[in-house]
Amino acid sequence: MQIVAWVGLSQAAFASILVYFKKNKNIADKILFLWLVLLATDFLSLGLDYYIFTNPLLSSSFLLFNPALYLYIKALTVANFKLRKIYLLHLLPYIIIKVLSYFVQEPFAMNTFFNQDEYFIYRIFFAGVTTLSIVVYNVLSLVYVHRHRMKLLNEQSNIMENDNLGWVLFVSIFYVVYCILAFILAIVGYFVDFPPLSPHIFNYWVLLFLIYILSFYGLYQNTISQSLVDSEPIAKVPYQNSSMSLETKLQIKSQIEAYIVGTKAYLDSDLNMDKLAKQLNTPKHQLTEVLNSVMKQSFFQYVNSLRVEEVKKMLANKKNLYSIEAIGYECGFASKSSFYTVFKNYTGLTPTAYRNSLING
Repeated sequence: MQIVAWVGLSQAAFASILVYFKKNKNIADKILFLWLVLLATDFLSLGLDYYIFTNPLLSSSFLLFNPALYLYIKALTVANFKLRKIYLLHLLPYIIIKVLSYFVQEPFAMNTFFNQDEYFIYRIFFAGVTTLSIVVYNVLSLVYVHRHRMKLLNEQSNIMENDNLGWVLFVSIFYVVYCILAFILAIVGYFVDFPPLSPHIFNYWVLLFLIYILSFYGLYQNTISQSLVDSEPIAKVPYQNSSMSLETKLQIKSQIEAYIVGTKAYLDSDLNMDKLAKQLNTPKHQLTEVLNSVMKQSFFQYVNSLRVEEVKKMLANKKNLYSIEAIGYECGFASKSSFYTVFKNYTGLTPTAYRNSLING
């Protein structure tokens, strides 16, 4: 286990240095840098625990990872996010538990966790604070990521890899699953006689894996355009109190179709909800409501379904001499990867396979 501690310390420290010297750092990068430094400190304390106390002490890395992930995601997805001193309070539970662990010197042991001895209250306090932190911060993190991705679907016709935060969503979901498994393993450790440090070892192995993910993807994550992020901290229930009549919605639907289909505006790779709202002189929220509630599609889905149909027509035209990639660009896709992904999602085939099916058919 000491090897994991020193590897984790080395990796987190090295990654923090890389992030520190990253060009054009943003607020999220600064949070990531501090996060990695604290993770390095946590792995250092783990190694010292084994060296000084033989066994690790009862302290929680969750209390560090939870708020750090939340603040990092918030910095990426909320417009004009700024670091404030009050945010240091998010680290207070971690610091309190860490300091108490050295005063109490309670060893990590699940099989004696609920024994009513002199440190029983401390262990219950530890469990309560950790559980509350896991639930609150994980829910908030997932809400922010989901809301950001829904905003992209509702307002963009092309979504760049840097903007969709797919890797952040993966980390968030993976971390939730990991927390659930860690909780189950801890409970099982109380009732089943298996190696007592198994939950602790599992915890730091997964934490080491997450450090590698953060190191790799965090370094390549650039600032998301302010037009693609939200300023509101909590998403509202969509269309719960809509003031538009059905007649108004159908009229807006006709206007959307007349512009996007009638003028083939979907061929514009830069088409977004701002352009559409300006062209139709209609508020974005009304357009989004009509698309989602009447047309049953997000803006992204609607525009790209038209692009896919246009691609299919061009691929079926035997006189067309364009390459497949060129056809994608001609039809409004902004990149080869997004073109292939969207086309396969709609047709079940790659553009190349679809063209071959037409030739062989």
